[in-house]
Amino acid sequence: MMRHFLNLSDAGGDAIAAMLNDAIDRKNARQGWPKGQADADAPLAGHTLAMVFEKNSTRTRTSFEMAMKQLGGDSIFMASGQMQLGRGETIADTARVLSRYVDAIMIRTDDHDKVSELAHYASVPVINGLTDLSHPCQIVADLLTVMEHGKALPGLELAWLGDGNNVLNSVVEAAGLFKFNLRIAVPEGYESDSSFIAVANAAGANVTLTRDAREAVAGADVVVTDTWVSMGQEHAHNKMAAMMPYQVNASLMATAKSDAVFLHCLPAHRGEEVTDGVIDGPQSLIWDEAENRLHAQKSILLWCLGKL
Repeated sequence: MMRHFLNLSDAGGDAIAAMLNDAIDRKNARQGWPKGQADADAPLAGHTLAMVFEKNSTRTRTSFEMAMKQLGGDSIFMASGQMQLGRGETIADTARVLSRYVDAIMIRTDDHDKVSELAHYASVPVINGLTDLSHPCQIVADLLTVMEHGKALPGLELAWLGDGNNVLNSVVEAAGLFKFNLRIAVPEGYESDSSFIAVANAAGANVTLTRDAREAVAGADVVVTDTWVSMGQEHAHNKMAAMMPYQVNASLMATAKSDAVFLHCLPAHRGEEVTDGVIDGPQSLIWDEAENRLHAQKSILLWCLGKL
């Protein structure tokens, strides 16, 4: 059965737990090595990943390229504007062609239906590098970061502040898979996809919605936010005004547990969703989180290609 990774639920909790354990082991085994050196087992030697980008990227592109390099494989960067996909070739035809050339496809795009269609017609695994609906690769890295810092996932108290976006949808999905509690503080009209919340709660998570930022953060182990204006969106003044009460600042962080940590998938708009004092402060794990995109990507690739 083809192992696509379009959402966290495509793999399930057991498989993601295996990815997290593998990522920790591989990361630890590389301490002190040059970043371009392949892992000792080079498990993807001879394999090639096509990386299709319809949105700009820093972390996703670099982490997937380096992931393939460290796993002993190769990658091909493909900007949609330089492909026939950008000139009207269908997703289905693109999927069929790329499947003849490469062993897996990663795509970073807008409409989640494009990724679903690509996976439907591809005969190799397809990985969602980001869509408007979800960002599962980011959340594997976030879970890895939390675990590395000594926090167990079951029973974890996590607070989300700001926009109910694609990253939050994947956080909600993770809550259901790993049975942790999630309090979402968002302004009215900017809620996340209710279907993700319903599934997570049915699976045993406790996902709640509030309009009060302090209520969400009180007693939290992890505080998470993201940019309020996503890539490609206009800088909407009304949205910015609605979001300001949900800014993560020192006063808000003080209501979380004393050993609480702060996460942000980056890029950050400093002074908007988070202040410099928090993002550069001692509770911030954003650089570990960014690095862990690489280690998470490696294990996602191994799972998709049946090596994990």
